[in-house]
Amino acid sequence: MAYYIYILCCGDGTLYTGSTNDVERRLAVHQAGKGAKYTRARLPVTLVYQETHDDRSSALRREAAIKKLSRQEKLKLIETH
Repeated sequence: MAYYIYILCCGDGTLYTGSTNDVERRLAVHQAGKGAKYTRARLPVTLVYQETHDDRSSALRREAAIKKLSRQEKLKLIETH
C-alpha cells in the first residue's frame, strides 16, 4: 500500500503538512472541517503538493522532515515539484 505526504495551503495562507494512504479522502475530510484541528479553523484548504512513499514508516519520516523546513523551504519544495 502506498502512503502519501501532502501539503495544504489554508485559507489564511499558512501551510499544513500531513500524511495519509488516501489523499482524496483525506482532503475531503479536511475540506469538510473534520480534519486536523489546525485546518478546521483555516478553511478552505487547497492541495498544493504530494509525494508517494512505499511504506508508512518512510512516509512518516519524510513528513517529520518537511515539518522542520522553514516556510520558504516548503514553498521552494512546492515550486520545484
